[in-house]
Amino acid sequence: MSGVHRNVQRVIDAGRLIGVTVTPVHFPEGAKTAADAAAAIGVQVGQIVKSLIFGVDGELVVAYVSGANQLDEQKLAAAAAGTRCARVDADAVRSATGYPIGGVPPFGHATPLRVFVDPDLLQYDEVWAAAGTWHDVFAIEPQTLVSVSGGRVIDLRRS
Repeated sequence: MSGVHRNVQRVIDAGRLIGVTVTPVHFPEGAKTAADAAAAIGVQVGQIVKSLIFGVDGELVVAYVSGANQLDEQKLAAAAAGTRCARVDADAVRSATGYPIGGVPPFGHATPLRVFVDPDLLQYDEVWAAAGTWHDVFAIEPQTLVSVSGGRVIDLRRS
């Protein structure tokens, strides 16, 4: 597969190592928001996996949240057995995951991170996750997303 971005190739390779076939779909105009991604792919916004990296009491964790939902930071802090939850900057995201904000895939991160998964993603046959850049996505079954990421399914949605 020639011509794919090096980050996308890393996601394909990481998927191969864990038995997941990554077939990236490229959108030259990008898919910076869940709504943009859903419109480009032709799926419901809830099928878009938002990969959100936060610091909980200083530990970086990742939350995979349905594109239709907003993350409740206090719920994430509680899920991670912490008290304070805060956004981290782009450099911290890239350092921890190896990918830029908007391109963080559900596996193949540079460092091991604890993962929390929005149960609303599980209602779909397939969801769409970033494949290393904010121009590239791939489809994955939600249960596979949970198992390969080592994710804990827990309510993270802001009410």
